[in-house]
Amino acid sequence: MAKAKYRYNPHTLSYDKIELSFRDKIFRGSMILGASLIIGIGIYFVTDAFVDSPKEKQLKKDNAELLARYSILDKKAEQLAIVLEDIQHRDDNIYRVIFEAEPIASEIREAGFGGVNRYKELENFTNAELIVNASKKLDKLSKQLYIQSKSFDEVFEMAKKKEEMLASLPAIQPVSNEDLTRMASGYGYRTDPVYKTTKFHAGMDFTAPRGTPIYATGDGKVIQADAANRGYGNHVRIKHGYGYITLYAHMSKFNCKVGQKVKRGDVIGYVGNTGKSVGPHCHYEVRKNGNPINPVNFYFNDLTPEQYAKMLELANDPTQSLD
Repeated sequence: MAKAKYRYNPHTLSYDKIELSFRDKIFRGSMILGASLIIGIGIYFVTDAFVDSPKEKQLKKDNAELLARYSILDKKAEQLAIVLEDIQHRDDNIYRVIFEAEPIASEIREAGFGGVNRYKELENFTNAELIVNASKKLDKLSKQLYIQSKSFDEVFEMAKKKEEMLASLPAIQPVSNEDLTRMASGYGYRTDPVYKTTKFHAGMDFTAPRGTPIYATGDGKVIQADAANRGYGNHVRIKHGYGYITLYAHMSKFNCKVGQKVKRGDVIGYVGNTGKSVGPHCHYEVRKNGNPINPVNFYFNDLTPEQYAKMLELANDPTQSLD
């Protein structure tokens, strides 16, 4: 029970008991209640600002775990990128080289994603930079893996055709030359026999008596057999596929016709002295994708290692060419 309160009355020199009206009681109660509400609200905001609720604590814990997972994911993506780069290197420099295929251009492997900003919806998240970077790395890996998968599909198809490809590659000398005495001039800059100037010699010259058989050095299709080029005289071109074409010049006569399919070792013509030539011989060229390459690298089917070493020595001798 609340204690009674008194007020001193100077007129009666006594204490009078204070009696509050109902209105005063209501007012005083309202003041106390209002003050309590203000204090309570203040305590609530202070607590809310500095003290986490159980739900907030759980959310912060979940967020920390999520960030840790993204960091781990980002590191794993970097490790996968290193592994994929090694696979790409082997693909371009081993597998595709074995099967005479061009490497995949770096701009294709490294191409990004064009068009609209596909990560825009992620930019409003907390720690958006980490999330966006991880997403970009995974998307790039996904695209590079797809390209690599397609490349392996292509390599697999080339492997299935390996036997056909190996039969098509130029792999023997164009004339019989077991003792290596018929190689007269090699590939590279040589003295022109007519003009006596140094010129690039795009093939190799094999001297032989007129009428000596000339052989196709790989399976293919005859695409030219005429004397359209006065320098080459009577000459034959064979398309072997895989970017390879071989040329046999200065023939005395042909033993094939345009459109004919030939096998390695078939006689396609005979040694002569037609065109720009200073003696009976076979001028032989190997071209890859339209560019001449050194034929000495394509005699692996009919030379022993010792003979090949001797052939290299002869081919590098800067003698005068025969055409």
